[in-house]
Formats: sequence, structure tokens, C-alpha cells
Amino acid sequence: MKIAVAGSVGLDHLMTFSGKFTDSLVAGSLEKVSLSFLVDSLDVRRGGCAANIAFGMGVLGLNPVLVAAVGKDWPDYEAWLSRHGVDTSHVLVSEKLYTAHFMVTTDDDLNQIASFFPGAMSEARNIELGPIMEKTGRFDMVVISPDDPEAMLHHSDVCRQSGIAFAADPSQQMARMNGDEIKQLIDGAAYLFMNEYELALAMQKTGWSDEEILNRVKIRVITLGSKGAKVESSTGELVVVGCPQENSKIDPTGVGDSFRSGFIAGLAWGLSHERCAQLGALIATYVIETTGTQEYRFTGDEFVERFALAYGEGAAAEISAHIKK
Repeated sequence: MKIAVAGSVGLDHLMTFSGKFTDSLVAGSLEKVSLSFLVDSLDVRRGGCAANIAFGMGVLGLNPVLVAAVGKDWPDYEAWLSRHGVDTSHVLVSEKLYTAHFMVTTDDDLNQIASFFPGAMSEARNIELGPIMEKTGRFDMVVISPDDPEAMLHHSDVCRQSGIAFAADPSQQMARMNGDEIKQLIDGAAYLFMNEYELALAMQKTGWSDEEILNRVKIRVITLGSKGAKVESSTGELVVVGCPQENSKIDPTGVGDSFRSGFIAGLAWGLSHERCAQLGALIATYVIETTGTQEYRFTGDEFVERFALAYGEGAAAEISAHIKK
């Protein structure tokens, strides 16, 4: 199964605040907020939604095609992703701009306040899937993760016109996109990925009901934080999976991206939606146990053993043959 992952590539600036953001918020004064938080640590790591998803798929043994716009500071990051199984040969490298930057502060309750500077990502609107497929062959699926909004909408249009299945993942761009843009992005998607808040925001912005959004896509995947995820369709499919027990909670940045990487890897292997969601949940658990979105490590045997502990020996046997040893 040939899969392209379109979206952002960036550098994550990860900061921690030893306290709770909510302790600094004054009820009745939220219309004028001016706050500064003294952080305890700063880590600069590789990130970006598309890069995180592609990295996870590469670690699991797939070879996804990364479709993204990056900056002139790309070479070191490119070498990293290539070494971990990602096809980076079709990335657009800006001649003037630097790679995007994501700045996020996490408090003791794992709440986050973040900002994103797009940089070279703004040139993603110049990327065409057609010429890439002339070199790689036709994609079986295109994952459209957060990116320059114009690029996201264009990719979804191309997929619909070409009859290519696509997974819509608006997540961080939900706040920036208006209702018509969200409708255009998700309509006809084979898979729609959202968390509970993003679903509520989509309903508010589009005016579509929960049922109407569900009817616009084949499969909807809603992540539920520490409660896991649910997979549902308008035809009545409903799968709910929980999360494996984490060894620690270090940093939630990138857990959604990593969930998608495991889920889509399962699709590529022809597994059931239940197994796909379980794969995603386990990868997400590895991420929350580490600082950085691409710093987790495991051997194939360790992964299968932990999967069996969380979901049973029968489930582990189904994924074992696919896990890179």
C-alpha cells in the first residue's frame, strides 16, 4: 500500500511549567488575558505533524512518502527521517525560508499553550501531487495532516477528482479554517481524524450536526485522550479501544500524530479497525513517556509483548508478523 503523508515539518520548542495554567486565570477577566510563565526547561526537538506521522510509520517498517515544504535548514532533519524509513525525495525545499517552528508550554496537568510559526510551510500550496505520483506511482491513500490551509484543500480536491482515498486530519488548523473550508476538506474523506474538542469545533463552524459530519465520511476516528479512541461509521460500525498503561507521563506533544501513524500502518497491513486503533494507542503511549515526538524507541519483540499485555495474546498474534523485528 503506497501512502503519502502531507503536512507540516517543524522544530518543536518544548517548555515545562511547574504549576497549573488554570491557577493564573481569573474568572470574569478572560476577555483581557496577559500572562507570562517562567518555565523550568526547554528542549528543541524534531516535530511537525506530517513528519511525526511519517516517522512513526517508518519505525513500524513502512516507507511513507513525505509531502511537505521545508526550509533551507532541512539537511540534518532529512537525514534523520530517511534513516528511519521515510521517503523524503519529494519534499519542497524553500530557497529563502526556514523550517516551521512550534513553541509549546506544558503544565503539571499536561495542559498546553502553544504557538506555531509556519515559515517554509507557507510554500506547501505550491506542491502538486500529480508530478510526485508520476515518479512514485499512484498513491493508495493520502494523509492530509495540518499544513498550509490552501495546500490541505488542494490536496483533498485532487484526491476526490482522482478517486484516491484520503484521510483528513485538520487538528491544529481547525482554529484557523472557516466552516466552508472545513467542509471542503473533510467531505468524502475515507477517514476523518479528530479529538472530541475538534469535533465540537467542527460542528460549531460548519453548522453540521454530529450525524451530518459522520455521514460525510466513510470512517470517523475520535481520539479520547487517556480514555483511548473510538472508530465509527454511518453504517453502524463502532469500535472503542482503551490505552495501554503508561510507565510515566512526560510530555503529551505529538501523541495524536503518533496515534495516526499506528492506525494508518494497521490499514496498510489490512488489519481491522480495532487493531489499527490499538496500534495507534500503543505508539501514542510510547510518545507520552518521552520528551519529544520522535524520541521513542522499542524493539519489535518489546512492542509485541507490550501489545499482548494491553490487548491480549490473540491481538498480539495478529500484528506480530507485520512488526519490524
